[in-house]
Parts: sequence; structure tokens; C-alpha cells
Amino acid sequence: MTFINFILDMGASVMLPIIITILGLVFKQKFSKAFRSGLTVGIGFVAIFMIVGMLVSNLSPATQAMVENLGLQLDVMDVGWPISASISFGTTIVPAVFAACFVINIIMLSLNLTKTMNVDIWNYWHFIFTGALVMYLTNSMALGVVAAVICFIIIMKLADYTAPYVSDFFGMPGVSLPHTETVSWAPLGILIDKILDKIPGINKIEIYPEGIQKRFGILGEPMIMGLVLGASIGALAGYDAQGIIGLGVNMAAVMFLMPRMVRILMEGLLPLSESAREYIGSKFPGKEVYIGLDAAVAIGHPSVISTGLLLIPVTLLLAVILPGNRVLPFTDLGLIPILMVWAVAPSRGNVFRGLITGTIFMALILLIATDLAEITTLMAVDVQFPIPEGASLISSLDEGAHLIPYLIYKAFSFFF
Repeated sequence: MTFINFILDMGASVMLPIIITILGLVFKQKFSKAFRSGLTVGIGFVAIFMIVGMLVSNLSPATQAMVENLGLQLDVMDVGWPISASISFGTTIVPAVFAACFVINIIMLSLNLTKTMNVDIWNYWHFIFTGALVMYLTNSMALGVVAAVICFIIIMKLADYTAPYVSDFFGMPGVSLPHTETVSWAPLGILIDKILDKIPGINKIEIYPEGIQKRFGILGEPMIMGLVLGASIGALAGYDAQGIIGLGVNMAAVMFLMPRMVRILMEGLLPLSESAREYIGSKFPGKEVYIGLDAAVAIGHPSVISTGLLLIPVTLLLAVILPGNRVLPFTDLGLIPILMVWAVAPSRGNVFRGLITGTIFMALILLIATDLAEITTLMAVDVQFPIPEGASLISSLDEGAHLIPYLIYKAFSFFF
């Protein structure tokens, strides 16, 4: 556990250069090339997480102000994904899940059961969360590990299945996104897009950032869209003129900078991806390997961020009118753009369809987060995590986005 904590405490920006360098050497790169690739990937992640941090740190106060202005009163507090991750890492199942998932990934790659080499070790907490849910449900660590492994295998297969979208739409060849709270929704997003294709009228509506830019010139540029959307959220939050302009400029900066940060990451990943393909192709003709990364690398697309920002007020409205919802959206509202990757990708960036699909996603996310509130609160109490004052139950939008873990948990609940 001490070793695992040591690795995790370094963060992705330190872990990944080490992992990428080692993988480069395994794939017969010279040390200088492998080290340069690894360091460039680390710099790319520093840059991406810096911009994501800007996005969340500016959106969170604004969205929380919107909640307060609307006077929403619901009894399950959205405490945010960092709390959910911390609770998961505080459970006793952590070392067993880490070891099991790492070994399973190697076995699956060896047996051609997956093409994804998951280097996103920090987000192993998703599988730990799955295992912890089932462990607390069944009082069995062994069953918890089984559940975590089942989740891991499904997510690897979904990462393989969606890799062509990552390559073609997001422009990241050789990359997959085994990110549980996003890729879990990919099959549903693809299904909804196919259904929308069959609905007369709706199937003709196309709203793409590129089309907006072409039609409206500078007013349609991503940074101007970010300015308008950010300022609108600031106005809904009740900010003064200075705050509205400040939030608008920060969202414009996110829209402008994120694609450039992703390009830095890809500069480091492409040499590894090419070396991996050459090495594995020589040893195993026809075999392909994807590098599995955090879905944060995909939110640089203007359609994803635009859809996510538009869905923030939609989510607040859903929280009020959705029957069965008890979650007060709060801390994770700023995370919504990340959750919209697979609401947008199936339609190749059609923001109109992204809004329809994303609204369905968020409705389900609220209901799942509500259903998980009691067991999440139990887990928090057991690991002695301080419950926020005034909250009787806690959950998060991020937990609600863990669709595959939730389905596995519900499947086990039929027997316990």
C-alpha cells in the first residue's frame, strides 16, 4: 500500500514520463528518444491538467452560485469526484484491485483480448470504486475484486471499440480512452445518435463549431463561443460585470488553449505509438496496440466544451424537475464538459445532437448518483472521511457517471 501511495502521489505528470520511457525502451527505442517522448507526454499532461484546472476552478464557484441563487434544496450533496476518489483509496481493497487489474491487462494484451495498454494508473480508482461498492454490499473482499476485474475487462473492450472515434474525430491515432465515467456511456451515445438519424426533421439539424465559425466569422470562433458561454454562466450566477467578463475570458482561454495542449501531448505519444506498432508488428503480424489515457485529453474539441457548458444550466433544471432525483448538483458541475465526450463524438461534433444526448446522460447520472448515496455515505463513514456539515447523505455527479460500475453493483445486489 505504501508503494502504491508513493506511485499515486507523484501524479500523472510524473508517472507517465517514467512509464512512457520504459515502454519506449521495451519497444526498442533509443533511450534519448524514449526519454524525450516520456518527458513531452508529462509536459502535455501538466498543460492539459492546468487548463482543466482553470476550467473547473472558474466554473465551480459560478455554478455553486447558480445553485444558491436558485435556492435549490435537495438532501444528497454532490461532494465532487476528488472526495469519491479519496473515499475509494481509503478502502482496504486498494492493493488487491491494483495488482489484479495490472496483471489482467498484461494477460489480455498477451492473448489478443484487448488492444489497449492502460497507462492511466491514477484512474484505477474507478475499478477500486467498483470493487468497494460490491465489497460493502456483500461483505466480501474477494467478490469486490471479482467485480473490479469484471469492470476493468469491460472498460478495456469499450476502449478498443471506441478507439476509431478517438483517432478519426479527436485526431489521436494509437490512443484509446479507458476512462470509466466517460467511455461507459459510449454505447448509449452511439445508440441515441442512430435513433436521431431516423427521426425526420431532427436528423437534418446540424450545428457544428466549424459551421458556426464559417457563417458568423470571428463571432463563431471557439474562443468567442467560450467568451459568450462563460459570460452567460456568470450572468446566471449573479456575478457583477467584472465577474461576468472575467469568467467569459477564462472560458475563452480554455477553448483557445486546450487543443494546443493536446497537440503537445500527441507530440510525445506519436513516437511511442509508432514504435509500438513497428515492434509488435514484427513480433505479432497484424496486432495493434493503443495507449490508454484519461478522457481529459479529448475535451479540447470545441464541440465537447460547448456542449458541456450548455448542459450546466440544463443539469440544474433537471435536478429540480426530474422525478426521483435527490442530488443537489454542486462541486462536480464544472466537470460536466469531461462527461460529454461520448455525447458528442458519435455525431462527429454536432452540438445539437450532443445537447439531446447529453441531457439524457445527465438525467441518468443524477438518478444513479441518488441511488448510490446511501452506500457512498456508508463507505465515507467507515474510512472516517469527514462528512460536510449539513449533509445527511453524500454522492457526486462523477459517481453517477460510473455507469458500468453501477450496473455491476446492481447485478450483485440481486443476490445479496
